Order: sequence, then structure tokens, then C-alpha cells
Amino acid sequence: MTSQIERGYAKGRARRQQILDEHPEPEIGLRAIVMSDGPSGVRGTVWDERDPSLNLPSATALAATWDPDLAYRYGAAMAREARRKGVDVVLGPTINLHRSPLGGRHFEAYSEDPLLTAVIADAVVRGLQDHGVAACPKHYVANDFETERFTASVDVSAKALHELYLQPFEHVVTHAGAWSLMSAYSGVDGVTMSESDLLRTPLKDAWGFDGVVVSDWTAVRSLDAARAAQDLAMPGPDGPWGEALVAAVEAGDIPAATVDEKVRRLLLLAARVGALAVEGAEDGTPPADEPPAEVDPDAVLLAREVEVRGMVLARNDGALPLLPPDAPAPRRIAVLGQSAVQPRTQGGGSATVMPTRTVSPVDGLRAALPDVDIVHATGALAHQGVVPFDLDEVRDPQTGEHGLRARFLAADGAVVLDEVRRSSALMWLGDAPDAAVFELVAEFTPTATGEIELGFATVGSTVLEVDGEPVLEVTLGADSDDLAAGLMAPPSATTRVHVEGGRAYRLRWRRVVAPLGAGQDGMARSVGFTAGWRPVVDSPEQLIAEAAALAREADVAVVVVGTNEQVESEGLDRQDLRLPGAQDDLVRAVADANPRTVVVVDAGSPVLMPWRDQVGAVLLTWFGGQEYGNALAEVLVGSREPGGRLPTTWPAAQEDVPVLDVTPRDGVLRYTEGIHIGYRAWLRAGAVPAYRFGHGLGYTSWSYDAVRVEPEGHDVIVRVALTNTGLRRGREVAQVYLERGDSVVERPVRWLAGWAVVAADPGEHVTAEVRLAARAFQHWDAASGAWAAEPGPFTVLVGGDVAADRLAATVVR
Repeated sequence: MTSQIERGYAKGRARRQQILDEHPEPEIGLRAIVMSDGPSGVRGTVWDERDPSLNLPSATALAATWDPDLAYRYGAAMAREARRKGVDVVLGPTINLHRSPLGGRHFEAYSEDPLLTAVIADAVVRGLQDHGVAACPKHYVANDFETERFTASVDVSAKALHELYLQPFEHVVTHAGAWSLMSAYSGVDGVTMSESDLLRTPLKDAWGFDGVVVSDWTAVRSLDAARAAQDLAMPGPDGPWGEALVAAVEAGDIPAATVDEKVRRLLLLAARVGALAVEGAEDGTPPADEPPAEVDPDAVLLAREVEVRGMVLARNDGALPLLPPDAPAPRRIAVLGQSAVQPRTQGGGSATVMPTRTVSPVDGLRAALPDVDIVHATGALAHQGVVPFDLDEVRDPQTGEHGLRARFLAADGAVVLDEVRRSSALMWLGDAPDAAVFELVAEFTPTATGEIELGFATVGSTVLEVDGEPVLEVTLGADSDDLAAGLMAPPSATTRVHVEGGRAYRLRWRRVVAPLGAGQDGMARSVGFTAGWRPVVDSPEQLIAEAAALAREADVAVVVVGTNEQVESEGLDRQDLRLPGAQDDLVRAVADANPRTVVVVDAGSPVLMPWRDQVGAVLLTWFGGQEYGNALAEVLVGSREPGGRLPTTWPAAQEDVPVLDVTPRDGVLRYTEGIHIGYRAWLRAGAVPAYRFGHGLGYTSWSYDAVRVEPEGHDVIVRVALTNTGLRRGREVAQVYLERGDSVVERPVRWLAGWAVVAADPGEHVTAEVRLAARAFQHWDAASGAWAAEPGPFTVLVGGDVAADRLAATVVR
């Protein structure tokens, strides 16, 4: 295994060196700049499990902490990972808004509120850049959907554009000083973003952005983007610019000064990340390659801390914690659901990283409660496709090492690439060799006798052989026109086979590879392939009955439900908000069998929970990163308090959601709701969700005792006196909202203006100090094209969620 890891590290180092060697300019001390995906970690230059990365909790988990100090540490941890992997620019954070819960990359963005998004993003950007790594906030702007993202244009009012969608970008530019920023595939008002005037005004002119505007991959389609304020066309170096740009400058069609400005910005970025030798500083030559250190252990602890702080206890009827101080510990806990042993710790698409390991809920609870009988049943499937093999069950037939042998073969059968891999979920993103066939071979030794479904997930023509006999041959097409979705969230095919526990079976998958250069949208030389299996389910009712039987015999039942790769991933939006498969039926059956049922929701974005009032507790955990199971166990047993508050509204029924549509019509997605999205839209509609924005329970209770409001220059200081009225130390997020009932301009019913995180021991009094910036009271005046202040009284509302009915005051502006 060590040799496989070393080979993975070597591949990563070689790929980075190749990048550094491709287009340096040594005459001016400039080396290449390395960029990497991974807003919740840093993947590096290769998509390879042998070169592992830190897997942090999802953006929604981080935003649910409402804690900018923790977000700064999150960014700093990513910076250390970036340096460890030789990366200069991290392509994130994603700061689009949760306009609709159907958004496919909901998990990758922070919130439905622009201020919460802005403040958390600001801290992450500073955490990265204070440690010498550039952040690249994305996707500028109004790319809050995935359907037709390459071509669609958003029709949005100037007021909504400035008050909502531009606000987080403005904040990371003017407050955090972002060194780069990514323009979106989509457009606004009929102009694709890489050619939009919005890149000049307000970004560069009004906000003073001095960084590099990086395009999303292949988002630059013409020389019009060069005439605009787009600075870098990715992936490059060819494409729509290249020699065509040189010719346009030589012909006088594009002024040389326009290109000079782009070059100056690129050089400034290079200097900032240490890729350019400047007088009085170290040169831009990277240090000599050495075997990279492993993931920082402190960063692993941070992953656990973020997840604990981000978990939202939405409901608790005394079922949690599992180990209350005044009651005996449970003797048996039934942990149920496929996600209890195969959880999602991150969303799909370009945000994917390869951690060394992940901790499942079952493993986390067994480690935390070694003297408790922890039993498990699948109950219902969350994953629609195949799941990768456990590494302990597969071996390379040639060496006997745990893993699988992956090969690329030329048309004449010659071996182009031959390597042993430690995962059966593989990806070559733009760096697949020129070959005719991809082949994966393994000896599979199942642990149990019975029938299973063997198969694969990919796009293309594939044959599966068992002991030399073809058992499945099929050509799979993408479920979406988005090629990234077809690559990163492909369809699956399986066939039923009978296996004997302990017997070794030789498995071989052969997939036809598209010719070199085939594909579009940057997907040439890309191959995504997952070999795996899934349980045979002849009777979903039987699976549920088995789980209910275990629950009936247990002191407490913990049901882990969640989404899958076909629900939350780059390149596709969600079709509905239901949990996949029969998971709702599973929860109902378990709740009927055991009144002390705790439901854990492993999802990066809202799902419907029609059973929520029938269970003892509901814990929303987002995608929890590699320490997910350990963090979950700490919260469940009560050694740590769930500290999260909702960064987005969770609906009770899909038809109640005020803003739902993510599907462009005739190439246009119309934001007809204007400034009323998220909780603003819910309040305007008078609709009641399952759980409100800002909601979250803990293991203690709080009283809001008094509020004092004092102007301080252009800002307003709100001081809130609170008391921990419970029996244990706890954490509270004191939230401040504004209202203006008699406004002569269009405003939300109520809007978030600020917040503070406090902690206190039982009986302790604390003061939360919240600064409301002048912008919180302003509105965008479309007639003048500027921010304006409406004089008069504003109502200040303080509380623990958007209902904010604990305390009130008035401030006159």
C-alpha cells in the first residue's frame, strides 16, 4: 500500500512539474501558476486517491456555523493544503446564492442570504490569502442554477442584482481583497458573463478590483471576451484567443493596451502567490520537490470542529443527547440506513477531493460507545447507482496488493498506461492518455454468500466479465446535456450475480474510449469510471421490515437518510426535494417501532421530511467531511453541542416554496421574484416552512434579556444581553434583523443585518455586540445607479432565527 501511495504522490509531483515547465517565462523570473478545484479542500493537479487531500465539510456546513473566525481557520487550512500540493490558486469559494432549493450546487454555496454569504466568504478568502494562496470566488454573477448553465442568460432587475447577487462579490473584493475571481458560464441580460460589462462596472471601476478575472473552463467563446474585462481564458493556452488574439492586436482590432492591462493583473497575481521574482523578494522558482507531508492532523481536527459547529438540531423531543446526565446509557442502538455505512461526505462534481479515509456514522458511534451494542440494517437504499468496492475486498491479480489494476490500451492492444489504484472510483480530468480502451481488472472476494448487483457507472460502451465470461454489455448515455454531469455523475448499469463468501472472482471491465480530442466544453481526454456493486433489493418492504425489527429491540434508533450523486452535483439541478428511494417509508416504520427515534439527514441542501413531527429528534448534518462519523457521534452522545443555525430555509412541502424555478425557457431564466428570495420570499408570501432561516436548537436554553441600540458614526451598534438558562455550557447565535414598514421604496419584509456568536456556562450572563454597517439600511436606487439612504425609523428585531421576536428597538437614520 505504501508503494501505491508513493506512486500517487510521484504522479502528483510530476504533473505539477509538467505544469510548471509548460509555459514559464524565466527571463522575467516567472513560473507557471497552478490552480486547483476543491472549495471544501484542495484536490491538486491530479484526480488520484493515492495523492489524498483534506476533505472539509461542505460550504453549507460552514455557513451553518455562522462563525467567521471558524471560517477564517477553514480558509487557512485550505491554504496549508494548497501549499502542500503545490497549488497557488484555489478555485473557490462558491458565493452564488441559494435562490431555489432545487439548485444542484446548493451544497457548494453558503446561504440564501447575501450578508451571511458575504461574511463567511470574506473570512475564507482572508484565511487563504493571508497564507499566500489566492482565492478565486465564483461564479460571477447570478449563476444560481445548473440547467443550461453554459448558454442560459438571467433576466434580473438592477435592484435585485445589486442588493442580492453582487453583494457577496463586492464584499470579498472591497473587504477581503480577493486576488482573483471566476466569471460564470451563464450570462445576464443576454450577454455571456465573460463578455459582460459587469466585469468592468462595478467590479473593476466601482469596487477597485485589481485581481485577475479567470473564466470558468471553456466559458470564453470569442474575442469579444478579450475586448471586455475578462483577463484569463481557461483552460488555455489556445482556444478562442491564442493566435487569434495576437492577430487581432496586430490588426488594430483590439488595442495593445487592453492586453497590457490583463498581463499586468496576471503578473500581480504571480507576485502575490510567489510565482514572480520581484526586487527584494524571493524569486519565483518553486522549492525543490520533496515527498509531500501528509494532511495536517490539526486540519483533520478542524474538519471535525466545523462539522460539530455546523450541525443543526432542528427538532428534539428529549431524544438527544443519547447519554443524558440523569439517565442510564442505552444498551443497544440500532443505526439504520445505507447512508449510515456509506455516507456522502462531500458533493459531486469539481468540488470532489480524495481523502485518505472517511468515518461513517456506524464507525463513529462504535468508537465513541465501545460498550454499547451497535447494530445496523440497510433499511432503504439512498444510492441509486453502484457504490465503489471496499478496498479490503479487491486485489490486483498481478501483485496481490489491495486495489485494482487500471490500464489504457491502444487500438493494437499496446499498453499505454498500467497502474494499480486504491479505489474503484476513478477519474482522469483532461489528462487521460490517448488510447482506444480503458480496462479495469481485480480479484473480488466477497465476505458473504448471496446475490449482489455488479456493475459500473460511466458514459460509453462497456463490457463486464466475471471469470472471463461476459455478464453485462451496455452503452450508457448521459442523463444531461451537460458533459461535466455525464463525467462526474454518470448513470449506472448492473447485473445480478450469485457470489460465495471467501471465494475470489476475477472481474474485468473494458470501456471504449473516445478518440483523442473528442468531446467539447473542456472534456476532451477525460474519463470517469466507477466499478462497484449494489445490494439486491427484491422487496423494499422486506428491507424496511428488517430495520424496524432491529429498531423495536433497541433502546434507541438512529436512522441516517440522505441524498446521492444523482441529486446533488455539478452540472444538474434537482427534480424535486424528496429523499431518494424508500427512505421516507423507512423513517415512518422505524418511528412506529421505537418512540425514541433520531433521524440524521446527510444532505447538503434541503430535503422534505414529512415524518419530522413523528420522530424524537431531527439532526441536519450537511456533507460532513472526512471526520463526519466522529463529529456525529460526539453530538449524538452529548459530549459536544450541535452548534449550527440554518443558513437557508427548509420547506415542509415543495409546493410551499415561493421561488422554485431553475429551468430557463428559450434560453432565459427570469428572476421575476426580484429581491424576494429565501426567507424574504417566505415572509412575503406568509407561508410557513418546516424550519425557518436561522433556526437551530442546542442542549441548553437561552433568555434574551435586553437590547440597547447606539449609533456609532455611519454604523449602529446593537448590544444584546443574554443568559444561559439551561444546565450546561452552550452556544447561541444572536441574530439582528431590520424592518421598515412605511418605506417608500421596495424592501423585503425583514432582512438580516448582523449577528454575533456567544457562549456561556449555566446561569452566566453575556453580551452579544452586533455592528450594523451603513449598507444594512440602504437600498439600490436604479434611477441614479447608486446606493441610497431613506431617512426615518427602522425597527431592530433580535432573536434566535428570522422570526426574531425576542427583543425590539427603534433606530432613526
